[in-house]
Formats: sequence, structure tokens, C-alpha cells
Amino acid sequence: MAKQAVITAESVLSELKSKVYAPVYFLMGEEPYYIDVISDYIQNNVLDEMEREFDQTVLYGKETDMRTVINAAKRYPMTAQYQVVIVKEAQLIKDWDNLVFYLQQPSKSTILVFCYKYGVPDGRKKWFTMLKATGIVFESPRIRDYEINAWISRYAKSKGLAIDEKASFMLAEYLGTDLSKIANELDKLMITKPADSVRITPDLIEKNIGISKDYNVFELQAALINRDVLKANRIVLYFAENKKANPLVMVLSQLFNFFSNLMLFHYLPDKSQMAVASELKINPYFVKDYQKAAQVFNAWKTMFIISYIRETDARSKGIDNVSADEGDLLKELVFKILH
Repeated sequence: MAKQAVITAESVLSELKSKVYAPVYFLMGEEPYYIDVISDYIQNNVLDEMEREFDQTVLYGKETDMRTVINAAKRYPMTAQYQVVIVKEAQLIKDWDNLVFYLQQPSKSTILVFCYKYGVPDGRKKWFTMLKATGIVFESPRIRDYEINAWISRYAKSKGLAIDEKASFMLAEYLGTDLSKIANELDKLMITKPADSVRITPDLIEKNIGISKDYNVFELQAALINRDVLKANRIVLYFAENKKANPLVMVLSQLFNFFSNLMLFHYLPDKSQMAVASELKINPYFVKDYQKAAQVFNAWKTMFIISYIRETDARSKGIDNVSADEGDLLKELVFKILH
């Protein structure tokens, strides 16, 4: 594989699908999803079922060391052109310096794969420098909150589907930034959707995942922007009765992010859609919410709302709070925001 300035999951998979293999793959980073996607592809596709019986080895960092990995990598394949050695939980291995001896002359008949999750090693180490010159080093960084909706849309599109903006927001709100969970739920929706449909809708999500399309943080936020007191209180009541599905910490986090961005919006010199989306790092679709909210909550009020949210968060953790439960705290917060 030709060396690239930035190695992406797509470029690695493209080469693998073309049967162009590197002697060593080092898959690392805070986001485990792409590490699993690449390693699973290698594990399931490089060798056929019979070849895997003899020429594929899976080791775990907690149960092995580098000497064992090297000995496995130095073996010759028995039935296939290549043998595959996959080291999962590689971040738990201690004696990485020993990898230098293997990297000096890696086996041409071995595909060695390291899955180093939830971080990256010290890039100054000799073995890591040699690794970058010998094999493929792929980093999978943690996806940011504001990138989730775009990622969901791209994933759906890759499966030949479109997803409504609200449906995307519902998934992001419910599942957070866990790409594995999001991909898994989207795959389920593809199976359960009507055969003649190519769109994922809020109704489909509500029916198959159990996320309410009418009672979620997205709708609470909209009710606050529209100063719809009745709807806001109905949602708060629903949250109080369904605490497990709507934990206060998640609700407060979403509201805090929105009103923090709204404070920034107030002071942006350019309030055009693309300028706001770029500065706030949000989907352009949601700019209209900030434009409308700014007309309802001036900068002074927004500052107070942010302080109310911080206070509610502290009280939910027992600070200056003796008896109010989560439902009471959220009800009080919504009242302060709207009055």
C-alpha cells in the first residue's frame, strides 16, 4: 500500500479488498469502531474458512507478551499463501520494545494485526518509528459530538438509505458518540424498515428502538425556543416517569451545549447559515434553531440560563439539595428558563 499523508479507514479497507496486504497493521485510537471494522474484515476475509483453521491466530494482550506474538508471526502458513495473526487488546501488552527485532525483518508470509484501543503509544519509541516505516499505522480518533449527525447520515447513505434530520438527532441523543451502538441500531432499522422504503424516519426509530419521537431532549429544546410552556412541561413529566431512558445528566448536557452555543451565537459578527455552522461546528440544518432562540433569549438571559443549568447539575449531585428529585429539579429549571 502506498504511504499516505493521512491513512483513513476507507483507504485501508480499499487496499484490503483489492488483496494488497501490508506485513503489519497497527490500528490505534480512542474510537474503537474503525479498529474493529478493519480487524474484523481481515479476520473474516483474508483467509477462507478452511485456511482460518490452520493459518489464523487470535491473541489477547492481557494473556500474551510480545515474544509470544513474534513467535506466532514467524511461523510459516500451512495451507494458505499468508497466515494471519491478530492481537486484540494490544494496549495491555507491556514489552513493546521487543517488537523492534521482528520489524527489522518482518515475515513476508504473515499479516500481523495489532488492535490498540482507547489511546495511542508514545510516538518517540524506536519500535513505533520502525512500525510506521514498515507497515500501516491507522489512528481512529474519538468522534466529536457535533460530528455525529453527519456520521449517521454518511453511514445510512453507505447502506443505500436516507435518514431524516430529526431521526438522526434522536439516535445521536439516545446513543451518544458510541459508533458501534449507532451502527448496530442502524443495521437493525435496515432490516425492520418497510421493504418499499429507503428512508429512516422518527416513526421508524420510535417503533423499533423505543425512542419517543415526541418526548426527547430535541423536542424539549424546541418547546423552550418556542416558549411552549404546556409542551415543555409535558416532556418534563414524561422524563420524570421514564428516568432510565431520559437521565437528567444527559438532558442537562444537551441543554448546556445548546445554550453555550447560543451565547457564542450572540457575539458572532457573521450570522449567516454557513458562518454560524462553521463557528459553532454544527450541522447547517440546526442554525435556524439558534437564530430563533436568539430572538427569544438575549445574551443576558442566556448567561443566566447557563448558570441555572450548572446549578441544577450541582443540585442533582446532592449539593445544596435535601429532597428534590430529578423530576422536580428539571421542572424548576424549565420554569426559570421560560420566565
